[in-house]
Amino acid sequence: MVNSFTYGLIRLLLLSVFAHNMLHVMAQWPNGGSTRYYDFKVQMLKVNKLCQTREIVTINQKYPGPVVYAQEDDRVIVKLKNETPYNATIHWHGVRQILSCWSDGPSYITQCPVQSGQTFTYEFTLVKQKGTLFWHAHFSWLRATVYGAIIIYPKKGVPYPFIHPYEEHTVILGEYWNRDLVELERIVTASGGGAPVADAYTINGHPGPNYNCSTNDVYKINVVPGKTYMLRLIGALLNMESFFTIANHKLTIVEADGEYTKPFTTDRVMLGPGHTLNVLVTADQKIGRYSMAMGPYMSAQNVAFQNISSIAYFQYIGATPNSVTLPAPLPKFNDNLAVKTVMDGLKSLEVANVPKEIETNLFFTIGLNVNKCGSKTPNKNCQGLNGGVMAASMNNNSFIRPNFSILRAYYEHVNRGFTMDFPGSPIRFYDFVNGAPNSAPNDTGSVNGTRTKVLEYGSRVQIILQDTGTVTTENHPIHLHGYSFYVVGYGNGNYNPQTAYFNLVDPPYMNTIGVPVGGWAAIRFVADNPGVWFMHCHLEIHLTWGLAVALVVKNGQGPMETLPHPPADMPRC
Repeated sequence: MVNSFTYGLIRLLLLSVFAHNMLHVMAQWPNGGSTRYYDFKVQMLKVNKLCQTREIVTINQKYPGPVVYAQEDDRVIVKLKNETPYNATIHWHGVRQILSCWSDGPSYITQCPVQSGQTFTYEFTLVKQKGTLFWHAHFSWLRATVYGAIIIYPKKGVPYPFIHPYEEHTVILGEYWNRDLVELERIVTASGGGAPVADAYTINGHPGPNYNCSTNDVYKINVVPGKTYMLRLIGALLNMESFFTIANHKLTIVEADGEYTKPFTTDRVMLGPGHTLNVLVTADQKIGRYSMAMGPYMSAQNVAFQNISSIAYFQYIGATPNSVTLPAPLPKFNDNLAVKTVMDGLKSLEVANVPKEIETNLFFTIGLNVNKCGSKTPNKNCQGLNGGVMAASMNNNSFIRPNFSILRAYYEHVNRGFTMDFPGSPIRFYDFVNGAPNSAPNDTGSVNGTRTKVLEYGSRVQIILQDTGTVTTENHPIHLHGYSFYVVGYGNGNYNPQTAYFNLVDPPYMNTIGVPVGGWAAIRFVADNPGVWFMHCHLEIHLTWGLAVALVVKNGQGPMETLPHPPADMPRC
């Protein structure tokens, strides 16, 4: 008979063995209302992946980067020191930044980059926020390797509104290049063409056994039979969207973009860049090793992509080292129905406080463009469709990021380099999906500019996001900084207010919405957070091409509705 001391010692030893395979196991919840301090150093890290050794940009020489742990209503202070030759900023994706727009992070929108050798301190409060979010670089394409999780626990004594998991694990889906990402963006931009495909997909930075020299470069979760686990899934991909599944296991979604949802069970999920999902998985199969797989979702036409899936292991304790790994079937790369099925299942856990009366109605078309070649060296600079230059736009305006902070210029009333005349709707309405101009580059051009859209404080806003068929229709993951919004409707084809179905009872509350390929989505929010907030496609190549707009939310009345002055250590351009 084993006494309790011996049993406890054995269990402790087993846990220590298992822990090194876990990116995150359930930590003790911190006390609420406190301040969390973090030191982030932007540093180079030498890695050996895919048969090559190279240096990548990281935070604290970790890939993925360190986890930011907090509790609902905590204050978070992160001191960033840049020890690399590149400029850097950090965006706290999904954090609503109440009265702290200065700490939002997108370069040249809310701040100038933190240059080599400089420091900047980000400060924000997680007001009424909990769940899984993430942080990432927001300069050039550095976020391909500069990213990490934000895990916000409920207040002390407040349980999850679902079965308490035996363990929690963070699973970050990414892409990896054997290239200098800043230089790659320069090359792609100069070429006028598209981006090269990633060399690999990664799960927590590991490509997995399908890739060369990666048999042992694989992430693994050890699980106890019969136990339920919560996986915090984070879409940190750069230019792709991805399906995720576990062989022979169901995924029950209980949270999306840091907000609880009604439980919805599925075989697979799709995460675009910027999406987060918490799913429950019960280890209810025979003892063995099961694949966790991520693979491409590509809804656009004639676009190259990496088609080798990344594999991790969901491994039962007791499985032998040479256990055969059961494969995880992924949907076909263009399975739009699989994406819609999951979106249909997302509902807010409680009855939502959806704005009913709308004061500001906006209609934004989103899509790709091809501009005419104006270069004297077209072979070098006009490698887009039919010898044109690739672009992307909202309402046919391609956003040009300036070389200064728009927020600072707006705050200091410096009228330079940007305008406040972004159109609230297209110049003309037509069949956006099936009748879009497509004689590239003759009738597919866009207008370049740094144009912002102004919103009155407290206004109840509805934005219709309409995909277009110029060049190709595509699922676009649109992210709004500083806010979450209710996804009240979506559908195929052109938006028609007479036939569109809106859910005004329990729509999901999200910060990133995948606008359906060849379709539309309707979002609603109250503009109650003053500042300059970036709204953009989270496919980085589309952002580079200009698929973005900056929303300027005016101050309200009194100090609690007014953006404070900038921090003393705010970087200058």
